[in-house]
Amino acid sequence: MFDLTKKSISVMLVVATLFSLLTPVVSPTPVSAAGDAVVNLSSTKQVIRGFGGINHALWAGDLTASQRDTAFGNGNNQLGFSVLRVYIDSNKSNWAKELPTAQAAAARGAIVFASPWNPPAEMTETFNHDGDTSAKRLRYDKYADYAKFLNDFVAYMKSNGVNLYAISVQNEPDYAHTWTWWTPQEMLRFMKENAGSINARVIAPESFSYLKNMSDPILNDPQALANMDILGTHTYGTSFNNFSYPLFQQKGAGKELWMTEVYYPNSDNNSADRWPEGVDVAYHMHKAMAVGNFQTYVWWYIRRQYGPMKEDGTISKRGYSMAHFSKFVRPGYTRVDATESPNNNVFVSAYKGDGKVVIVAINKNNAATNQNFALQNGSVSKVSSWTTDASRNLAPGTVNTSGSSFTMSLPAQSVTTFVADLK
Repeated sequence: MFDLTKKSISVMLVVATLFSLLTPVVSPTPVSAAGDAVVNLSSTKQVIRGFGGINHALWAGDLTASQRDTAFGNGNNQLGFSVLRVYIDSNKSNWAKELPTAQAAAARGAIVFASPWNPPAEMTETFNHDGDTSAKRLRYDKYADYAKFLNDFVAYMKSNGVNLYAISVQNEPDYAHTWTWWTPQEMLRFMKENAGSINARVIAPESFSYLKNMSDPILNDPQALANMDILGTHTYGTSFNNFSYPLFQQKGAGKELWMTEVYYPNSDNNSADRWPEGVDVAYHMHKAMAVGNFQTYVWWYIRRQYGPMKEDGTISKRGYSMAHFSKFVRPGYTRVDATESPNNNVFVSAYKGDGKVVIVAINKNNAATNQNFALQNGSVSKVSSWTTDASRNLAPGTVNTSGSSFTMSLPAQSVTTFVADLK
């Protein structure tokens, strides 16, 4: 319903940059590496919560039992997702629609969080928003009632076996043409006066495009900040230059930073298997982790013709690209410092946990690229690899190592994940 129009305005912001990325695959010709990808195991960054997407049973239909296994299992031909986002319907009689997949995800250890699009109708009023007299907002005398409504959803899910990790105040309050608008000051007021009564971690403000005017007031207000547990945002149309957030780094100690919704680079019909657009998905994830310092990366619909799972329940090329992170960078792992772009059009991020180091390397070149990886403050006993390119999906391999370094030829337009056992 909202697949092709919901983000059309913001997606246009990135279209110009995409044409330069969508270059055809040519026969690979290895080239020499210009620089090492240095991974410093002692230089730790953010703790990773996980990767996943939304199951929106009302708009897109529920996942089937086998599709839940594909999404949240981590075996062969499974995505390894560890985060599920669910929809809070304004009508409580529809809440049961969210339970089957939420229960299945939670049973597999996934984080479950929830976002509302609208309060109950009796809590809203219309107003004039830039000439739109049918625009909707939460009534100012209903803020406490709305907090109770959110608590009711938390309690409902808990009574049915799902302990929500967090709940959002509002999905995209600054892109609410067909749902409920919030101004930055309205969001600030709710966070100061009402969010503290919510019986779960609170996510705010979930801007559609990481617009800092929505979150700056919260970060600059000690009372509102105390009531915010997770700064959540979407990154539709957000330039990579705006992925960093110095004010959050300054004020957000003890808070989490989540990317709670996106699709990239487009939502074209039947685009899920297009290549090298799948590489673009991994590149966007890389930037979210390595530049944005996000702790989650959450796709829009898990099952869609442009998503990680196609309508027939099989994993798409975009899904395999996501799996290079989701299957191997597990909840609780910590990102460590790595040379972000050691060679032209080669991008690297690294993570450690469970006695392993995981390195995700993306080659956006039209030719294979030899890349050397050098570990600092640690050495490895063995390295395994998985590669996805135009013709392969998570193809396994092994890598010869020499103490704390190894070299790999990264295929043209590819994503490769290395998993190394630390000595």
